[in-house]
Amino acid sequence: MTTPRFNVIQTEHLDAEAAAWLAARVNLIVCRHDDAALAARLAEADGLVVRTYTRVNAALLDAAPRLRVVARAGVGVDNIDLRACAQRGVVVVNAPDANTEAVVEFVFAEMLDALRPRRRVQQAVDAECWRRWRDELEAQRQLDELTLGILGLGRIGRRIAAVGGAFGMRIIYHDLLDIPAAKRFGAEPVDRESLLRAADVLTIHVDGRPGNRNLIGERELRMMREGVLLINTSRGFVIDSAALAAFLAAHPRAQARLDVHEPEPVEAGDPLLAIPNAHLTPHIAGRTRSAMKRMSAVVYDVWEVLEGRAPRYAVREV
Repeated sequence: MTTPRFNVIQTEHLDAEAAAWLAARVNLIVCRHDDAALAARLAEADGLVVRTYTRVNAALLDAAPRLRVVARAGVGVDNIDLRACAQRGVVVVNAPDANTEAVVEFVFAEMLDALRPRRRVQQAVDAECWRRWRDELEAQRQLDELTLGILGLGRIGRRIAAVGGAFGMRIIYHDLLDIPAAKRFGAEPVDRESLLRAADVLTIHVDGRPGNRNLIGERELRMMREGVLLINTSRGFVIDSAALAAFLAAHPRAQARLDVHEPEPVEAGDPLLAIPNAHLTPHIAGRTRSAMKRMSAVVYDVWEVLEGRAPRYAVREV
């Protein structure tokens, strides 16, 4: 007698190799998170694989009475109601360190883009033009002269501290947790106000807890340096967009490099779209080939749960 195969729904992108591995073991059903057919599909689902835009809430879970596992092909689980899953006995798994290096690389790419102007030479020019270009492209600051402030010293924040230290930057941070000195990579703990006032570059790496909404608002922006470089690759909602737009308009030497937004995609009325010193990117910090493969490796834990074994990376409500 043939044992029935588990049904697993994939609502967002997975690496092709990981998807093929899972499809060899289960009935893998691809149904986008915004497809009207998803509700009907959920009724027979044993597993669910999501990324950023699928909202796993009580209503979705009620539509999936057989569900045993929800997998986030990535790190943050802001879009998953952990309590509702726990109440229904649904295991949540993720890939906690999958995109650390990709995000760190992106943060420093943005930092260097902001601080080191450059242009490509694509034709012969005379000596006067050559001199003018060299004068125009003289960087006003270099990394080893700057204080790097890190708001949130988790996996990504600690790696940024290590890389920033290698560039010779002074590193300060603020975190809700007391982090042992051996895990700070030379970063100096400070209170939040001191971080905001001292940082030449402020990079944000906080989680999605409700208390972090509008963590950076008008009051916090008033504390920052006039020429601050603000980088956000965490969550869009941690920054008050209207307050940031007003701050950037009043401080043309400041820059914001924002890879995450509230909502996504960015809407026409977003106040930051009209601000020349706000640079918006489409949530790509973690999107390298290697990171995407590592995030998609969450499928191995999906199979572990469905087979009745303990997953490697289970997420529990804090």
